[in-house]
Amino acid sequence: MKTRFVLVVALGCAAAVSPSAATQQTLLMNRLGPSQMVLYVANADGSGERPLLGTSGFDYNASFSSDGQWIAFTSERAGSGQADIYRVHPDGSGLERLTDDPDLDDQAAISPDGAHVAFVSTRGSHTANIWILDLKTRKVRNLTGGLRLAPAGSAGAGNLKGVFRPSWSPDGKWIAFSSDRHFPFKPHVEPSPGWEHLQELSIYVIQPDGQGLRRLTSAGVTAGSPRWSPDGKRIVFYELPTALTFAARIAAQGRVTSQIVSIDVAPGTRTQHTSGPGLKVSPQFLSADRIGYLVKAAPEAGQAGLAFTTSGVTTRGSFRNPAWSPDGRQVVYHKADFTARPQNQPLFSWDADLDVRYTDVFPQFSRDGRLAISDINNLATTPTASISVMNADGSNRKVVFSDPSGAAFVPTWSPDGQWIAFGFGAFFGARDTRPAKVMMVRTDDSAQTRDLTRGSPNSGFPTFSPDGTRIAYRVWGEGAGRRDYGIRVLTLADGSVKTLTTGLDNFPSWSPTGDLIAFTRRVGGADDYSYDIFTMRPDGTNIRQLTTAPGNDGHSSWSPDGKSILWSSARYGFKDEAAMYENGFQPFAQIFIMKADGSDQRALTRSRWEDAMPAIVPAGAQKR
Repeated sequence: MKTRFVLVVALGCAAAVSPSAATQQTLLMNRLGPSQMVLYVANADGSGERPLLGTSGFDYNASFSSDGQWIAFTSERAGSGQADIYRVHPDGSGLERLTDDPDLDDQAAISPDGAHVAFVSTRGSHTANIWILDLKTRKVRNLTGGLRLAPAGSAGAGNLKGVFRPSWSPDGKWIAFSSDRHFPFKPHVEPSPGWEHLQELSIYVIQPDGQGLRRLTSAGVTAGSPRWSPDGKRIVFYELPTALTFAARIAAQGRVTSQIVSIDVAPGTRTQHTSGPGLKVSPQFLSADRIGYLVKAAPEAGQAGLAFTTSGVTTRGSFRNPAWSPDGRQVVYHKADFTARPQNQPLFSWDADLDVRYTDVFPQFSRDGRLAISDINNLATTPTASISVMNADGSNRKVVFSDPSGAAFVPTWSPDGQWIAFGFGAFFGARDTRPAKVMMVRTDDSAQTRDLTRGSPNSGFPTFSPDGTRIAYRVWGEGAGRRDYGIRVLTLADGSVKTLTTGLDNFPSWSPTGDLIAFTRRVGGADDYSYDIFTMRPDGTNIRQLTTAPGNDGHSSWSPDGKSILWSSARYGFKDEAAMYENGFQPFAQIFIMKADGSDQRALTRSRWEDAMPAIVPAGAQKR
């Protein structure tokens, strides 16, 4: 294949900015998650709803204390992404912050005597463990960090790492929780095969001093969100096929069926309390013979909402994480809003040298500091996207390409700033059956476009060479008896194409210095693969693997000086039960940075959400 197109470019030096510079820099990143979350208190059936707090601070995952006098909850009011534990009276008075740590604190449960709080935190190891807070001394201790929850002989080093949803027994002598530590990082098959991870949970109990660890449920199925019966003899939880734990957190969740189950702690007798379709989660005993729960999603619209084993769904709506008061008269829950965040909205920064801000997807800067993005608003639900350009601060925004027949992904600037190349067509799950091409659009008002590739295979994710003479891109597909994967390089002067790799490679990114191309490669077997970051020379030689941790590493980009690579990593595993998320492919991924040779890898974000697509704003752009 040859596509002849001569592009004249103005060469110059890219702005040199190091992420470790003494002056504060701006990091743009996308966050795949809700843009707002508000807590509500209502009657037990969801009627009479009112906001719990006068001012919402992005609040979620609430629970009542045993005496009904307090509601503990998670809030990001200290900054978007910085999650801490608070408590407040059910009438909204007495708001008090209980934790203040840079890492995630979430999923709090107050002990029956009111003296302690069990909560999930990633402090220390960046992985989710249960910690205990003494409310009098304010000292904390890690309850589960030293436990071996994976079976003897299993590949624990390659397993997921999370412990979630603590629940105190009525007498305060036990804590039930769920954990995925017996389960490896593993890609999903349903609703269609993909790289995102499954999660298998089991229910455990442990004493508050760390003794008496016991596993109550077996492998092969996911069991989550345990809660004790009033007499302390039974634990109720939801049960979900492990194969559906990816579908349970995306738009396909209406196809997922789970059931509410309880187990007698002593003899292990199992009772199923529900039947029929619907994703049922968040169960809680309201009396010995009545359980409240949430139908999070159902096959038919309008069938989701608060439900009870004695009456089914009573109030329909998009409730999340309901928790009932001890007397069963009230319920607290949150509602999530997925309206797109404003471009350049401030986010919490865990690095004093970085000003972190939100961006729509695939941000790329020109040499003169203009920003190009794909306009998609919600990557989890929108199949189309346009290309917009703007100043680095989000001002003077204009759409330079829009076509509702497909998605325009990953803009890349020519060095003279006159053209933007991008992929257009069908991507992600649709790439195996629908086409995509690499094309260019002028950034002036002419709207002139040119196709750079055509026909099969599916082509996209382009990146300009710093001298503007070549474009690297990925191809993906099978047809006519041949496999066609890997990274290609198109020479613009004569339209010739050179094959650099033939693996399952994606997201090429040319370094600003022109000597390396970073890319993502699928590694592992057919059923246990993941993605890692690699680099190679522009001629396809000297391929080096930079990341080796369990989980997926991807969406890499270069610092403006070419000395560092930023990317999104899932190595620390889930931070909550998969079914508690929604609209999240890899809901626990965080932004990392490393040197160009793969050394000095460290996390830049610590949120609960999927943080991805990082871009350091060049120094010149920050001054515009």
